[in-house]
Amino acid sequence: MGEHDTVQVRLRAALRAHDPWTALYILNKDRPSGLAEAVEELYRSDTDRGAFRPHLAWFLRGLGGTGDEVLLRLFAEPAFVADDRQDLLKAAVARRLRLPAELLRAYAEGEQFPASGGSDARADGPPAPELVDAMGLSGDLSFAPRLAALLGLPAARGRAALALGRLGAREWTAPIAGRLSEVTGLEHTAFTVALELMGDPTAVPYLLRWLTESGEERVHDVHHALVRLTGRDPLLPERVSGAAYAAAVRAAWADGRTERAPVVVRDVAVESDAWARFSVDGGAGRIRIAFDPPSPGSSWPRWDRSLTFDGKPLYRVGSFCDTCELGLTLLDWPDREATRIAARMRGRLARLDRIDTALLAEWSPVLGELETGHYRALLLDLPLERVSAPARSWWYRRAAARAKDDGDDFAYDGDRPEDYWPGVSHFQLTAPVPGGRVPCTYGAVLPSQPPEALDPAAVARHAAAISAGERPAAVVLGWIDDRYVEARHEERWLVGAVLDGHHRLAAYAAAGVPARVLLLARVGEVGGADGGLEGLAEVAAAYSCRRD
Repeated sequence: MGEHDTVQVRLRAALRAHDPWTALYILNKDRPSGLAEAVEELYRSDTDRGAFRPHLAWFLRGLGGTGDEVLLRLFAEPAFVADDRQDLLKAAVARRLRLPAELLRAYAEGEQFPASGGSDARADGPPAPELVDAMGLSGDLSFAPRLAALLGLPAARGRAALALGRLGAREWTAPIAGRLSEVTGLEHTAFTVALELMGDPTAVPYLLRWLTESGEERVHDVHHALVRLTGRDPLLPERVSGAAYAAAVRAAWADGRTERAPVVVRDVAVESDAWARFSVDGGAGRIRIAFDPPSPGSSWPRWDRSLTFDGKPLYRVGSFCDTCELGLTLLDWPDREATRIAARMRGRLARLDRIDTALLAEWSPVLGELETGHYRALLLDLPLERVSAPARSWWYRRAAARAKDDGDDFAYDGDRPEDYWPGVSHFQLTAPVPGGRVPCTYGAVLPSQPPEALDPAAVARHAAAISAGERPAAVVLGWIDDRYVEARHEERWLVGAVLDGHHRLAAYAAAGVPARVLLLARVGEVGGADGGLEGLAEVAAAYSCRRD
């Protein structure tokens, strides 16, 4: 039996398994060569397509570039009926593929323009949601009038607004902004996100006017859009919500100012040698956690977030859903400018044993590069280890421990340590934080430059200094993330990204000495949970730097 036949046999076995979705997931993890071609062959077979069509289209989504090529070829095949092509279009949209405009026009004609509920064509019905999404991904502005005609149709208007935003069809900025009073909930979020995608400042007067009239539940969307479109990010009171939050937002924009003001680091208060607070007003936001562009096909216009440097995503942080599992994924390394920014803090890091107001004043230009918000500065001695094996990482070990507590077979669905791995070796606490209210508080500190780029000689120099009793400090931007996973497991994370001090942390980990870390943590929004300050207090109680 040849290699091609072997792949076909394995693919058919997975499709006929008791749980084909899990079997396909496991097969994809193994990824034998020729897998995408085997899927295409089965899809072109009337018998196999009839039996496995939804599974095959779904499976192509996970095969990367080779799967994309097959999707494009199959979607261009005129012989397939509407149901076949609809599944392929859904898969192509999920992959954010730019389909040729002529193919989308052909799809939209006659029987191949199905209503949103399925394959039964209705001339007077709304277009299928996946077609609206595909038009927005096409890059072809000729679709804009057709999409704009859907803005008044409740069944399609949120998707249509996002599609226009993805196209950058700015002639429809005013019609979208002018309809904000007609939409609520996720549709209102979709309209404001569409304006953000447009990047068109002509929306700002509409947003300012609507801010004074809208209900408090819609204020956050409008404020977020105003910040994105103007670059002005005014400081709001710490940890306000509901009516108080809405009043603070309206007050911040009441004078109609949209130009950015100079960054101010204010409200500096040193409460102990190892704990201080400060606020950044009008922060440059060069280092921040930001919402990702909405995923086509998702019902949530704001969902996933990423840690970004100068707008370039470094790590995907995931959603703010507090019953979802936290997982970080490396996306790309920042430009060297990020390192140069952090290096401006290096002067006093060689022998840092206390926080004082002079230190924070000296670093104000660098602190101003952060996003607007309220921060805590903690000087910690963290017991860190460097972890390069996925099975040793807390990202995997915490999931395995939860499954054991539940009496589950953790490997039942094909999960492997690599499936939880953030994609890069990193530092982590050697044990969960002791004494916390939440049963397990884990800690992970992730790099902002490739670990393989570290200079062994620099690590050795720091190791020698540490052995001699010196305690050079690293600077970490972090936050507390609270979760109630699956509404069953309370879980808390101290998460950080290294701003400066990769070599120092590597030296500490190699020496087995707790690492001196200056943690800068934004409170109130980043973790999306009420436990932020509580978690920081528990970390400080366990690991605060004590002067001899």
